Amino acid sequence: MGIIKNKKIENKIIVSLWSLLAIGVISLIIIFILISNGKIGYMPPIEELENPKDKFASEIYSADLKVIGNYHQSQANRVYVDYQDISPDLIDALIATEDVRFYEHSGIDLRALARAVVKGVFGGGTAGGGSTITQQLAKQLYSPSADSKIERLFQKPIEWVIALKLERFYTKEEIIKMYLNKFDFLYNAVGIQSASTVYFSTTPDKLKIEEAAMLVGMLKNPALYNPVRRKEKTQARRNVVLSQMEKAGYITKAECDSLCQLPLELKFRKVDHKEGLAPYFREKLRLMLTAKEPKRSDYRGWQRQQYVDDSIAWATNPLYGWCNKNRKPDGSKYNIYTDGLKIYTTLDSRMQQYAEEAVDEHINRYLQPEFFKELRGKKNAPFSKDVTPEEIQSMLERSKKQSDRYRIMKQAGKTEEEIDVAFKTPCDMQVYTLRGVVDTTMTPMDSIRYYKSFLHTGFMAINSKNGHVKAYVGGVDFRHFQYDMASVGRRQVGSTVKPFLYTLAMEEGFTPCDMAPNVQPYIVDKATGDVWAPRNSSDKRVGENVTLHWGLTTSNNWISAWLMNQLSPQSLATLMHSFGIRNYIDPVMALCLGPAEVSVEEMVTAYTAFSNAGIRVDPMYVTRIEDNFGNVISTFTPNMTEVMSQQAYYKMLSILKDVVNEGTGVRIRYKYGITAPMGGKTGTTNNNSDGWFMAFTPELAAGVWVGGEDRSIHFDRMSVGQGASMALPIYGLFMQKVYADEDLGYSQDTDFEIPEEFENVCGEVSSDVTSKEEPISQETKQEGDVMEGMFD
Repeated sequence: MGIIKNKKIENKIIVSLWSLLAIGVISLIIIFILISNGKIGYMPPIEELENPKDKFASEIYSADLKVIGNYHQSQANRVYVDYQDISPDLIDALIATEDVRFYEHSGIDLRALARAVVKGVFGGGTAGGGSTITQQLAKQLYSPSADSKIERLFQKPIEWVIALKLERFYTKEEIIKMYLNKFDFLYNAVGIQSASTVYFSTTPDKLKIEEAAMLVGMLKNPALYNPVRRKEKTQARRNVVLSQMEKAGYITKAECDSLCQLPLELKFRKVDHKEGLAPYFREKLRLMLTAKEPKRSDYRGWQRQQYVDDSIAWATNPLYGWCNKNRKPDGSKYNIYTDGLKIYTTLDSRMQQYAEEAVDEHINRYLQPEFFKELRGKKNAPFSKDVTPEEIQSMLERSKKQSDRYRIMKQAGKTEEEIDVAFKTPCDMQVYTLRGVVDTTMTPMDSIRYYKSFLHTGFMAINSKNGHVKAYVGGVDFRHFQYDMASVGRRQVGSTVKPFLYTLAMEEGFTPCDMAPNVQPYIVDKATGDVWAPRNSSDKRVGENVTLHWGLTTSNNWISAWLMNQLSPQSLATLMHSFGIRNYIDPVMALCLGPAEVSVEEMVTAYTAFSNAGIRVDPMYVTRIEDNFGNVISTFTPNMTEVMSQQAYYKMLSILKDVVNEGTGVRIRYKYGITAPMGGKTGTTNNNSDGWFMAFTPELAAGVWVGGEDRSIHFDRMSVGQGASMALPIYGLFMQKVYADEDLGYSQDTDFEIPEEFENVCGEVSSDVTSKEEPISQETKQEGDVMEGMFD
């Protein structure tokens, strides 16, 4: 009887256990069904699993296919990289360390999971090691944070279900690619492409085995295995990865032992948009791509010209406002920070490097130290001695109100009195010097005055046949001087305006050999009734009749004024606009000496016409844009405009070539040894406030401006302050480097093509007049612009 009773009890227990097991299994099935259908936790829809929403930085490529930067969201510098562009060593290290049976399971490694459970239950330690690469990807992409016990209870099952679904939609290679593109390696290095660049200054396909092992080692805990702050721990973790690779058979024991002995060597370069090649160019491009359609109400009164510039750009330039003008297949606008675009620019990384080196060599190593010497001991420094204390105070106050410190204090509700006290109170700060950033103590007002003592520059070089911008420098140091003097800043152009005046004359039937009196003119301005008497600082050939060729070659102001009186200021202003100058131009008699304010970009655009048979070509910054998958979504073509006749062009070419061969630009020949056929023009404004040099070869047009932040900050000495001394050397150094690099394809033997019918630009009087001309003296060659820029 007892046996039967015990048997019944035993059967009940067995039935109960099987029932519990069945209930458990059914419950698990129900839970997984609910999870799979999104009833428990978050389950992404099928469409999103098939095409996960991802955010990638857009890459900027130079014309020679170098990555020169990218646009990314803050803390999301992730650049897309394809599977075939990832080092096999990196993939081997990943699988050996994180998921050795990756190619055998379907998202969940049951053996590793069972081992982790046993370890957690019986090992007395923390359960771990059960997550596959696919599960880790699922967590990165979709798994919510687990803040409560309930969320923690269902977090793993949710990851398992997502992992199983990911394995259905993607190949193993695609899963690895997504995982490595998603992981955050610290220091704003999101994804393996950025990590390779930040830690080793390379790309994922060029990683060495030990470098790949270090990055894979970071996957366990990037904060703990931080190679910058915890080198020893990171190196030990790297060696664990190498051991796992040896254990999995990817490397031999000898290779493992050898690699483990290597020190942890980084080429760390923290990502900063202010660093690297072409920062002014990259910022200009960013602003162009993301520009919105201009609305007058969005511009302040003093921004009238900016509104005009932006409106013209919006209407005529497909690149300007590209993100707002174009739509993705889903109808949304493109986003350069998240859409992973590939932007192929016209910039040549080598020529850009040469341009930046030329600026550094001339300004930082020579011109700026010379300026500091001139300022030493001067009461008004860095301002001119002619500026009153009241004017200086006004300029400093204006700069104060434009500073970030002032804006932040104003937004915080500080009164003008409180702000004034703060700006006059010494504090610790870092300041820029020619030797780098240094720590110091000074008042914010003193720092404003100190920064005004630095000279600024703008440089640009364009291929005059297709408009491709090959080099672009907007200042001496983007980290500390972010105002772009290549295309945003406008300054008086001085004598570089004279080729436009002479072009107008050539169009009106003048020739380079026509004669003009070299005497002091007294001209009544018909618009104002004022008498205008421009000055020259040279007494060369005073009182003689000279050719127009001589007048432009020596940059003689009296000849320009005489010529302006034969023509019309309004006609000159109209012609200058046709050359691509957008700013308002006051049509007064003095316009012929260069008071108009123009940007370097506009001037270089204009001078492409002198290089390109009278056809102006607008700057072209980008050739094409591709989406994240390499599909071309936009292409760009040059925009050309004929601005002068062939007859006028060849007349002007003959003169402008001689400006360089024997006139104010002759330093290019005797100081920099450049023999290439070229034309150009120097320019210096009143008091040496602005120094210019514009030049062109048969293939390139370029321009340089150098000056102070304010017009009252300048050299007092003409020998250093003229355009031939301040600006021309940058061009000379740049072209030396360009011609020395044979891979660029520019040759000093390339000449202008001049048809036979245009070889005699002076007509019948050519030989007779030319024979009477005196040669330009060596003194004139060396003094360059000493006679320039004197206008009232």
